[in-house]
Amino acid sequence: GADGFMDRMKKSDENTHLSECKLNADTLILDKASAIADTPLLKNMCMQLQAVLRPEQHNQIISEKIKCFYLGFWTRLLFSCLIDADRIDSADFERPLNKKHRRNSPVNWSLAVDRVESFVDALKVRHKVDEIRRDISDRCKAKASGTQGIYTLTVPTGGGKTYASLRFALHHAQAHGLDRVIYIVPYTTIIEQNAKAIRAIVEREGDDYQWVLEHHSNLEPEQQTWRSKLVAENWDSPIVLTTMVQFLETLFSGGTRGVRRMHQLANSVIVFDEIQTLPINCTHLFCNALNFLATHTKTTAVLCTATQPLLHRLKNTEKGQLFIPVENELVHDVDRLFQQLERVKIKNKVRVNGWSKQEIAKLALDELSEKGSCLVIVNTKAWAQKLYEACTKEVEEESIFHLSTSQCPAHRQIILAQVRSRLDHNLPVLCISTQLIEAGVDVDFASVIRFLAGLDSVAQAAGRCNRNGERDISEVHLLNPDQEPIDTLVDIKVGQQKMRRILGESADDDLLTPAVMEKYFDYYFYSRAEEMDYQLSEKQAARTDSLLNLLSDNPKNIISNRQSALPMLRQSFMTAGKAFKAIDAPTESVIVPYGEGKQLIIDLGDQESDFDVARYYTLLKKAQKFSVNVFPNVWKKLLDAHAVCEIKAGEGVYCLDERYYSEAFGLSTEVVSQADFLSF
Repeated sequence: GADGFMDRMKKSDENTHLSECKLNADTLILDKASAIADTPLLKNMCMQLQAVLRPEQHNQIISEKIKCFYLGFWTRLLFSCLIDADRIDSADFERPLNKKHRRNSPVNWSLAVDRVESFVDALKVRHKVDEIRRDISDRCKAKASGTQGIYTLTVPTGGGKTYASLRFALHHAQAHGLDRVIYIVPYTTIIEQNAKAIRAIVEREGDDYQWVLEHHSNLEPEQQTWRSKLVAENWDSPIVLTTMVQFLETLFSGGTRGVRRMHQLANSVIVFDEIQTLPINCTHLFCNALNFLATHTKTTAVLCTATQPLLHRLKNTEKGQLFIPVENELVHDVDRLFQQLERVKIKNKVRVNGWSKQEIAKLALDELSEKGSCLVIVNTKAWAQKLYEACTKEVEEESIFHLSTSQCPAHRQIILAQVRSRLDHNLPVLCISTQLIEAGVDVDFASVIRFLAGLDSVAQAAGRCNRNGERDISEVHLLNPDQEPIDTLVDIKVGQQKMRRILGESADDDLLTPAVMEKYFDYYFYSRAEEMDYQLSEKQAARTDSLLNLLSDNPKNIISNRQSALPMLRQSFMTAGKAFKAIDAPTESVIVPYGEGKQLIIDLGDQESDFDVARYYTLLKKAQKFSVNVFPNVWKKLLDAHAVCEIKAGEGVYCLDERYYSEAFGLSTEVVSQADFLSF
């Protein structure tokens, strides 16, 4: 609780050695320091600080808690600039030739805008859905010249949000002279899909720089080495695609690994794809951070989804909620749009005692036989594997597929390509997947079976059925399995409870309307309102009860009652950083020997004493597509089985024994295959 800094300043020379520094410092350094002190930069920073602390912001009076949060966030933003500058300087010292590859000129947005407009002009209108998608895209372009701020894009699944939001983002970046466009998506599966689509539009051979950067799982170790510090990703590209986990880690995690990217969020367009997947415990933190970025750093945000959560209508408003002007919806008349794009109906088949594995498998096989393709979306990996095994003997091998996050992104990408190819050629497809497929993955099945979940998940699942409107109204079968241990999966459990209430109050025909979705989120958010400030256990932070408190007014901090003429930093940044995890259980990343992953493991282990920064960075970047994120309980089993090991001692990058990776299911805690390449 002591103010050590001011004590040292009062004693001046005794502790700071200021006179000694002035006497011995190089004249050039002293002149530079004086010049910096006299520049408008520091004056502008002081003006910015005053703006951050204004009691009225976003056209409303903000609480003392939010004001303190903004002060701490502003401090973290400055810290981000410092850390990234230090890392870049170190990397350039290690490899001076890196400098010439660094982009120092503004992005040529007009080039990207011309390319996206040429792409849109060339799109063929084959169905009514295509006409609606074109209209949505045109509306987004028309709004792109508007002021910066927070926007929503509420469009039914299959409405062309990716291309429409890209069109808005590129035109908006050009209009306001911004530095980059950042796409935040829930799963790596969508990164691959969207990055491929965006590259096809904006990148050309011979361009001066790479337009699109994919940032998947984080292979940087928790305890950074000097090597990993040099090659850590800092998002310095015109268009960046990354996950919500990476975004939240950048805003709130401890250490320097994530925070070095934070300042790149300024002067940008941030597009949140499927915003409803935001972790519930991060709600207030996210809202306050986004309000700050939009108000103080020239950042524009677009919240894209068919199932818009009510982030501007939260119960505890003093803890923070989004400020979204009514006119900032990019498409008008959302209700009419949902009616126009209606292509499926929900068929409620929820039973008191649930469905057995055999009954679900029979329904899936019947749907496959009758309609030619069927997608089954389950809530757990265990059920995905059980159903796959139950159906395998009844379906030709080339027609059945399994998808889960136990498979590395490259593996899932290949499976999805096979699924799409067979669907395009009207060949039989039965795909059994966890919920990773339902948020934004571009597939079009004739039938969908969805395990009971929240209405937002059910609506997203419906978007994988009759996606292009080429069939009559299709059916999404909603059912509940007889045994489903989900007590630890709170999001799914509460979602199911609120969905049962919605099913009791609404007709099946109305389940996918915006009005019913709004009612669902009212129920869901109200019941979980006290979780939204990121509650902490006593073990995580003995003196407080939430991460929001630690990063704002921190009422249990001993200095909180002290009076000062200057704004005081009450935040406990280190404690908060250690406590924060974007997902409830932190994961470890492991590179798997699938496809090119085998050679990458060899190459990463083959680092000579003359460390090559550029090569190591390139290898780690490629390895992202061949890595799997593993939860602590699974990681312990793998360690106990000696199924993982460090590729190079002390670097914190791990690889998997080949015997523990299956072509059908991906990573396993048991031996599932023969070792042709790597075993420990």
